[in-house]
Amino acid sequence: MKILVLGCKGQLGRCLNDQLLNSDYEIEFTSREQIDISDFAATKKQILKIEPDVVINASAYTAVDKAEEDQQTAELINHLAVKNIAITCNLIDCWLIHVSTDYVYDGASNVPYREDDSTNPQTIYGETKLKGEWAIQSSNCKHIIIRTAWVYSEYGNNFLKTILRLGSERPNLRIVCDQIGCPTYAQDLARAIISMIPTLNSQEELSGVYNYCGDTECSWFEFAEEIYKHSVNFDELTIPALESVTTDEYLTLAKRPKFSVLDSSHFHETFGILPSNLKYGIRSSLKKLKTY
Repeated sequence: MKILVLGCKGQLGRCLNDQLLNSDYEIEFTSREQIDISDFAATKKQILKIEPDVVINASAYTAVDKAEEDQQTAELINHLAVKNIAITCNLIDCWLIHVSTDYVYDGASNVPYREDDSTNPQTIYGETKLKGEWAIQSSNCKHIIIRTAWVYSEYGNNFLKTILRLGSERPNLRIVCDQIGCPTYAQDLARAIISMIPTLNSQEELSGVYNYCGDTECSWFEFAEEIYKHSVNFDELTIPALESVTTDEYLTLAKRPKFSVLDSSHFHETFGILPSNLKYGIRSSLKKLKTY
């Protein structure tokens, strides 16, 4: 089986590389230098040339605040480029595995979101990601859309790495305490994606939207507390004083969902893959960061 990974230099792309290192699959890892998904004609030509059985789209415009001011780029990458990829996948009858986001929901719920709950994005980022989902579904390609949330790892820019960096620079950190989510370790997400591939085969009935996230509900403040609780084992990491603040006290350009907890039971029941484990993910990230 041949797998094409788009966006191999991003956080998820690098984790996919780790998880696929010892696999028997034939893998094509591509970054923007090899396949620039904003160039529709070139992207189509490259995918047709490679002829993959599965395309994993790990590329996205994820700058949530910048998207509010740069809607054109967010629309290009998160919607129109995804539409082009999906149409091309349909031409060669290959699977498309695409990663989406909790931002397609409005965050107003008080119970975990299921895949069939109403979508109501409150940001340009969320709107463009939802349009990307619709484009995939309209293309008739075989697809798995995975909505995830609060992704972190030892790679890229994410909450865990930002908190550790700021903690080394400041004696006190103000962390939002009234936004709730389920942190998802990117290595677990990558492992889940790879583990489900053998199940796909030609079972088109598996096409659809699935939630996959962490196994623990917490606020950003509680997430930070958990990170620093595990960091005591690493002498070189500085532990600052943490102060909890509300969303109203920590304004951002884009509105953040108050509640981003996703129900992953459909993914687990379909593919037999458990949610991401918070404690393992934090410990693994810290251990790997120490070796870099």
